Amino acid sequence: MDLDVLFAQAPVGLAVYDSALRALRVNAALERLCRIEADQVVGKPIGEFFPARDIARLTELLRTVLETGRPVATTVPLAVTGGDPDRVCSLSTFPLCDSSGRPMGVATAISAMGGRPRPARREGLTLLETATTRIGSTLEVVRTAEELCEVAVPRLADFVAVDLLEGIDRGEEPLPGPVERATLLRRAAILSRTAHAPEATHPVGELMTFHPSTPYAQCLASGQPLLIPVLDQDASWLAQDPTRAAKILGAGIHSLMTVPLRARETTLGLAHFYRWQLPQPFEPDDLALVHDLVARAAVCIDNARRYTREHHDALTLQHSLLVRGAVPTRSSLETAHRCLPARTRAGVGGDWFDILPLSGARVGLIVGDVTGRGIQSVACAGRLRTAMRTLAALDFTPDEALAHIDARVRQAADDDLFADQEATSLGSTCLYAIYDPVTGRCSAASAGHVPPIVVRPGGAAGLLPLSVGPPLGLGGLPFETTETRLPDGSLLALYTNGLLHGLQHDPDGLMHLLHALTEPGRPLDDLCQAAVEAALDEGPPTDDAILLLARTRSLEADRVATWDLPAEPEVVARTRARASRQLTVWGLAEEAPSAELVISELVTNAIRYGRSPIQLRLIREHTLICEVSDASHTSPHLRQATSDDEGGRGLFMVAQFADAWGTRYTPTGKTIWAELTITPSAAGL
Repeated sequence: MDLDVLFAQAPVGLAVYDSALRALRVNAALERLCRIEADQVVGKPIGEFFPARDIARLTELLRTVLETGRPVATTVPLAVTGGDPDRVCSLSTFPLCDSSGRPMGVATAISAMGGRPRPARREGLTLLETATTRIGSTLEVVRTAEELCEVAVPRLADFVAVDLLEGIDRGEEPLPGPVERATLLRRAAILSRTAHAPEATHPVGELMTFHPSTPYAQCLASGQPLLIPVLDQDASWLAQDPTRAAKILGAGIHSLMTVPLRARETTLGLAHFYRWQLPQPFEPDDLALVHDLVARAAVCIDNARRYTREHHDALTLQHSLLVRGAVPTRSSLETAHRCLPARTRAGVGGDWFDILPLSGARVGLIVGDVTGRGIQSVACAGRLRTAMRTLAALDFTPDEALAHIDARVRQAADDDLFADQEATSLGSTCLYAIYDPVTGRCSAASAGHVPPIVVRPGGAAGLLPLSVGPPLGLGGLPFETTETRLPDGSLLALYTNGLLHGLQHDPDGLMHLLHALTEPGRPLDDLCQAAVEAALDEGPPTDDAILLLARTRSLEADRVATWDLPAEPEVVARTRARASRQLTVWGLAEEAPSAELVISELVTNAIRYGRSPIQLRLIREHTLICEVSDASHTSPHLRQATSDDEGGRGLFMVAQFADAWGTRYTPTGKTIWAELTITPSAAGL
């Protein structure tokens, strides 16, 4: 058959090029398609008659076929003067070989496919506008990466993958400077227009590295976006990762872009865009659009990373402030608690609680809620907790402790030290309760905090009747301590208002909590969990939530011995003898010598410096507690006596023999107490 007839009648554009990619022959169909004259192009390089925007792609394609000897069928954008700038053509390229099989030239067949269905300029702006509203809807790193994929697929790409530097999803700070090519990355998100994802070998969450020869690694190291309009199936970098190459080529991917995720001059990872169903390849306009899209996503990811880091730091600080278990050294209360940080973008709040062993076998329970959110609020909670611990150690009553805290908060609010901070303790709430297992009484005071719940052994539940004072730092009415008798086995529940986050919308919310706490005989830890689930049945709290449960255990009468003493010096010897006999009954004969010395000094001081009535009380718990009370408010002071002093050594000896000692004031006087260590077997606990 005459080749002239083939060239003249073929409906597609035909062209033959030599090994230097000079046109040897073109047909009329190609002249019409590309609006060229044959006599003007024959003998000239391809770059002189194809548009500049397409020449690099076409030249690369023809040279690849010439060098490899393998035909390629693909689509190319082909703009002509005065024609559609977005036209797409089907291109078939095949080598022309001599008898030995050596390529001598290359031939092409081109046919028009109509307009290119890529995002036009207006559509690109619409895509960016969509990204503005959809990307960054949460402060979660992984979710933000997923939103980037959702915006780009299927409007821009058939498949998108986002890889972040290891640790970015946990809020870690990326290292400054250039990123090494072998840096470890973690796949954060993938999305495909079909169920088949070409890089399924690297699922979400998997760690990976890219071979230094791959364009991915080069893009990561240089920080510059990468565009591969036509994927060369024989590219050397594909051979470095055969598994990934098989997935890419098997899916029919023909074009890809990789763009670094950079925010604030720091690289966070890579975003990959692939096409296999969309016939047109990526081109520079697409890369410019994706560059803007990824830049917006990178800022949102970095914001989420910073929030994650701050949230983690705040949680770490908050957890360091919270009690990690029940009180192991007190048998008077069984405790359980739950702490639930808020799962909102507002950040961690300043909720806190504490369980404090106090003198006289008593236990202090504290719950507080600092206004505001974030690490500043947690720091404020830490200061309040430290101050309350100090005041509790000084044996202040609940109302006195809150009054001192209130004054400190008001002073801090006016202090220049806190002028630039976003949060202070002003307006925070606090509840302080003290349970005495000897008398079975609970003393409590509140600074703007919700009253605790009391469930008595019979199952009757209700709020503890408190006179709630103003929040801390606001001034106003003085705080008031309320005393309530709690039978043995009563349940006391202290909580923050985050546990009842839906109370305003659900008037029965408190009833759900009360009902959950009235299950007799249930283990306290199980009861605590059930109560939290009942109160938060609508989902995680929008505010930090704390629930602290305490079940009372009064001391048996045979663990307490009390004697009223006349203010006579002769009573000291008789008191020592009584105490020694009682210690022998308790099995504490070995501790008797030390206890007798402490008792003698405390009783002597009360007779000499105090006022009647005088009382001695011994309590056998995990320690031996010696208490001497009198009607005077005069406070004793420990001092170092000089060599010529006739007295002043009594309290010094008490401090030497006792593990702890102190003074507790009451409305009728004071109590000086001392604790002595006893063996666990002797304690009988």
